[in-house]
Amino acid sequence: MSRISIVVPVYHNARSLADLLEEFRAVAARNPADTFEFIFVDDGSRDDSFAVLSELSASEPRMKVAKLSRNFGSNPAVMAGLSLAQGDAVAAIAADLQDPPALLHDMIAGWRGGRKVVIAARRGRGDPFPTSLFSNAFYRLFRRFAIQSMPRRGFDFFLIDRQVCSLIDGIQENNTFLMGLILWLGFEPYVIEYDREARAKRYGQSMWTLSKKLKYFVDSFVAFSHFPIRLSSALGVVFSLLGLVYAGWVIYARLALGVEAEGWASLIVVVLIAAGVQMLILGIIGEYMWRNLDETRRRPRFIIEQVIQHGEAQAADADEGHRKAKSQRKRESK
Repeated sequence: MSRISIVVPVYHNARSLADLLEEFRAVAARNPADTFEFIFVDDGSRDDSFAVLSELSASEPRMKVAKLSRNFGSNPAVMAGLSLAQGDAVAAIAADLQDPPALLHDMIAGWRGGRKVVIAARRGRGDPFPTSLFSNAFYRLFRRFAIQSMPRRGFDFFLIDRQVCSLIDGIQENNTFLMGLILWLGFEPYVIEYDREARAKRYGQSMWTLSKKLKYFVDSFVAFSHFPIRLSSALGVVFSLLGLVYAGWVIYARLALGVEAEGWASLIVVVLIAAGVQMLILGIIGEYMWRNLDETRRRPRFIIEQVIQHGEAQAADADEGHRKAKSQRKRESK
């Protein structure tokens, strides 16, 4: 008998939670030899998500609800769920039911077959065209310049072994890209492809805004690729050479050909382009330096305000730093 944990980050998903729980119960019924726990992490929702979760947990003993003190983001919310999970295998799935929970049955089978990482890779997606275009471009660039084993259309739905879960839980990185981190560990994944459904209108609108997508894009590349820095260096070299060539041509034209140096317009164009490139390079360097500063502060990636199980509140560590310190003291005492 194995214990399976299912982690769900929740942010403004009140309408889909009851249906999602029913899907989990169906998965558990298909795997009667296993025990399940359903961990829902409320990532600072401002709708009725936490109230709905609290009500559902009163009638579902396998359900655990963690409330974060504020909105930390999807990746930290999943990390919080991983830190609470006690299963031999731990899965993570979005709460909007665009990913089919029934696929967990096949993912568990893949894990039983010996794979420590099982990912559900998107073969196609029913999202609006701009969303699909942005996503496909992102994963194409990420595959090219960061991690080549990333599926062509990416993944957010995965199941990992306890060993992998413990490794991820022990990595203290802020602003990381969880899916890239899973692949970076090096365990050969078992890939199951599926077509991602469009979000049902009855479940409301996605809170995945453009600003969050851009931050996700930057965090992913800064965490796993040195390409932006190399590109900055290359741009600096190219424009320096062009400047030297142009300066040589001006001097030659003035001394050898007697051409008078003219052109306020051409001068200002060169200055504006050079200044723009410099600002771009400084911005790229600044993104790396900011994340380096953020890491040195050692702030917790998430803060668990409250945990509810069996409909009742339980004591929760204030943050992951406190939890890990307590875990360290336990290991040292043995």
